[in-house]
Amino acid sequence: MAKTKQQKEAMLSEYLEWLGKSKAIVLVEYSGLTMKNLDAIRAKLREVGGEFHIVKNTLAKLALERMGYQVPESFVEKSTAIGFAFADPAAFTKALMEATKGLESVKVKGGYMDAMTLTPTQVKAIAELPPLPVVRSQLLGVLQAPANKLVRTLAEPGRALAYVIRAHHEPVAA
Repeated sequence: MAKTKQQKEAMLSEYLEWLGKSKAIVLVEYSGLTMKNLDAIRAKLREVGGEFHIVKNTLAKLALERMGYQVPESFVEKSTAIGFAFADPAAFTKALMEATKGLESVKVKGGYMDAMTLTPTQVKAIAELPPLPVVRSQLLGVLQAPANKLVRTLAEPGRALAYVIRAHHEPVAA
């Protein structure tokens, strides 16, 4: 059934709203998926603060171009669904890859993070990154390491002196 111009404008504004809120976007080809599979993917992505929508190629291309993205033709060929990461892009792409694992009808076309266009290989590499809380804790550990080492270094002369005094006062076993 053909969409009216008013319906297309409403869809376009919805796409623009999703794009504006997204930290990352992943485009996939989904031909051959059942509604059960789509619902499972959507549920998995909602858990990590994302959404998954089937889009009209011409409107999606128009929305992406209006947002300033370069849109390769391969991104808007065949059936297209777009995953929108509203929170952590790494957790989102990891959840998408897990949800589509074993579904041969789903193929990653590419995506965007910030203003950078991503290839399917780059999207899969992002999925292998640790989630944001893990990265934050690793960074905190790296930042704290020099301070901990400094404290231990400053405390060592006092500790060594205390050992010497204690050894001097303890009776020597014969």
